[in-house]
Amino acid sequence: MKKEEVVGHLRAAKAAHIKWVQKAKLLINGIDIEEGAIPVDSTECKFGKWFYSDGQMLNSLSNNPLECMQTIENLHADLHDMYLKIFSVYFSQDKKVGFFSKMFGLSKKKISESEHKLAEGYYEKMETISHELLDEINRLERRLIAISDEKIEALV
Repeated sequence: MKKEEVVGHLRAAKAAHIKWVQKAKLLINGIDIEEGAIPVDSTECKFGKWFYSDGQMLNSLSNNPLECMQTIENLHADLHDMYLKIFSVYFSQDKKVGFFSKMFGLSKKKISESEHKLAEGYYEKMETISHELLDEINRLERRLIAISDEKIEALV
């Protein structure tokens, strides 16, 4: 794989992460978001799918410390853990409502003002984690750009 492709995939994964966080914000702002539109599992979102497939080859970059990928993985997991808390505020187990709710076991619930404040607090923490994650991804991108094309091609 060519260097520009690897950088392009990293940038696409980063953009997908940003969109994922924005969808969580829409949920907090009262916009109707489908339960599955914001994957809870860190391996199911677009960034996670990239990270656990193509992204793993970046572990071998000579100028990329091992802690970088571990930090990205930990921050990404922390981010999803925080989103799970938000998800739990907005969606509940309710098997008595509608066909799809019966099928998936989830339904969006009406929340109180205190629950909304709680979700906003979780989102603030989520934003902080997201900024840390983006900083780490940007460092990875700079390292990737700094390395020769030949070394990138040798990874594949």
